[in-house]
Amino acid sequence: MRNLTQHEIDSLIVNLCVAEDWTNVFVPEIFSVERIYNVRFSGRVVIGKLEKEFNLPGGLKRSSCIRNAILHNCEIGDNVLIENVSNHISNYKIGEECFIQNVNVIAVEHSSSFGINTLVSVLNETGGREVPIYPNLSSSLAYIIALYRHKKRAIERLWELVASYAKEVESSIGYIGDRVKIVNTGTLINVHIGDYTKIINSSRLENGTITSNREAPVFIGDGVIAKDFIISSGCFVSDASKIMRCFIGQSCHVSHGFSAHDSLIFSNCNLENGEACAVFAGPFTVSVHKSSLLIAGMFSFCNAGSGSNQSNHMYKLGPIHQGIVERGSKTTSDSYILWPAKIGAFSLVMGRHYRHCDTSDLPFSYMIEKADETYLVPGVNIRSVGTIRDAQKWPKRDKRTDSLLLDNINYNLLSPYTIQKMIKGRLILMELRSVSGETCDTYTYRSSKIKNSSLRNGILLYEKAINKFFGNSLIKRLESTNFISIEQLRDQLKPTHSIGLGDWVDLSGMIIPKTEVDRVIDQIEKGEISLVQIEDRFRFLHKEYYQMEWTWAYSAMERYYNISLSSITVQQVRDLVELWRESVISIDNMLYNDAQKEFSITSMIGFGVDGSEIEKVVDFECVRGEFESNPFVAAVKDHINIKSALADELLQRISHM
Repeated sequence: MRNLTQHEIDSLIVNLCVAEDWTNVFVPEIFSVERIYNVRFSGRVVIGKLEKEFNLPGGLKRSSCIRNAILHNCEIGDNVLIENVSNHISNYKIGEECFIQNVNVIAVEHSSSFGINTLVSVLNETGGREVPIYPNLSSSLAYIIALYRHKKRAIERLWELVASYAKEVESSIGYIGDRVKIVNTGTLINVHIGDYTKIINSSRLENGTITSNREAPVFIGDGVIAKDFIISSGCFVSDASKIMRCFIGQSCHVSHGFSAHDSLIFSNCNLENGEACAVFAGPFTVSVHKSSLLIAGMFSFCNAGSGSNQSNHMYKLGPIHQGIVERGSKTTSDSYILWPAKIGAFSLVMGRHYRHCDTSDLPFSYMIEKADETYLVPGVNIRSVGTIRDAQKWPKRDKRTDSLLLDNINYNLLSPYTIQKMIKGRLILMELRSVSGETCDTYTYRSSKIKNSSLRNGILLYEKAINKFFGNSLIKRLESTNFISIEQLRDQLKPTHSIGLGDWVDLSGMIIPKTEVDRVIDQIEKGEISLVQIEDRFRFLHKEYYQMEWTWAYSAMERYYNISLSSITVQQVRDLVELWRESVISIDNMLYNDAQKEFSITSMIGFGVDGSEIEKVVDFECVRGEFESNPFVAAVKDHINIKSALADELLQRISHM
């Protein structure tokens, strides 16, 4: 770079340019001043080449230039277009081929960490579970910071690590990456903007980091107001959404006026119209209705119906109460939960619940309101076609394209995490029946009621799901081997991974043994592990999931079936396979019957308007298709055949023993 020549200075003055000190303006060796017009320079300003032509929508072409702007302490990359800056651009390094047009102000006002180490008062609005945010924060580490407050030294150490990270990146110079587009936007103050970001028609962004990149660009659109934030790669934030003290994870969609403050929103969440306050929204949390409020709760793989609401402000000490809705749950329209409460995994919440329910040990349940009482239907979601459809759609809806995935997401419906709860839930239901008697009409469990028929069905459904999981694990372990002897089969069953025994936990998307969480926390307390190493450890554990799963399943099967797998007989293997086959087919038949309800005469109401009953059926079939040709129904029928064939194949391989 070099100083301007006197001839170039004279030419710039003719082009209505002004500088406090022309010796502080630097340009490349080969430089043309014709593309700079009506610009005021102050401080040190470096300008790159201006040779590119931009192709705009509609076929319009614009050449790179700097027009109608005030630049203060800026370093500008090659081939940019900057024009019509109402106020100024100050203290920024701007990358190559950026397009900045019709903006008010872009400035770094003081030394800033750009939103990093902002404390988000998640779950408890009054404080106590604050999570300091930074660009590579995963849902798993955030879970530990928010919920493991009893591990005081570990939490203090994590805060120190994030604060140190913030200090390292602190700067009085902002950054706008390569090929960034900022058009018709108001104010950008203390914002770090990654490569390929598009900011179009936004109102105000202040104190934040946008980790956009070429693989996963970020779009921030009309009317967005954001303050003290981090927006991760692949995000879409638009339509007058308001974000304050929030972390937005990879490939989230926030639009249609959604308002969020003091919330952590992780990968693939879809939030529209409603509001989130002090929410820990794990992966695939969905709330798209205007009247829905998520507040002071932890969710993941959750779908909130219209008018869903929770209450964290019942008593006089303020909004201090929190709730946990475990993975895969849904709330119906106009549902309400009084915090504190804990809802079991893959549950359905219907109606308004004023008791402090804890159904965490009874997953896959319905919570139904009846006469201001909460009635629990344990396990019924195991046979719901909606549950299976959800489990199938989540992997397909993972929109992340970044090569570095922050959240380690386990999509499995049946896992050590849910099966351990079913095993415990089955024992709870059996104990309730034993204590209160088999003829009791209604049983009471943790502020909820369970009807006799619901209890009996819950036990059977849990048993079928447990048999299905253990059978899946067993057959997977024994696949692709032609066994010569029972000893060879027993050897193949032996776990090859030392990790997996004990309880398992769901770290907001990642399912791992509790022992490994404790091990990571111990390393944090001793100062033996960095933020990067913590996330690397989580990625390793996520990768090793199936090996660890078998270690757990091996031990759990021995306890549950009261057998020894190290000395298992051929007949016991046959019995387990047949038990698995019966459970899988039984559950699939339930799913088939549940799907059939969607094609009943009742479901045809509103079809064939102004026509006969025959026309109603024909109109329904034209829109929804025939039951037997429905893709999901066909998949269920195929699943029955495939699993039966899988059982036969294994039985054939051990038939000679």
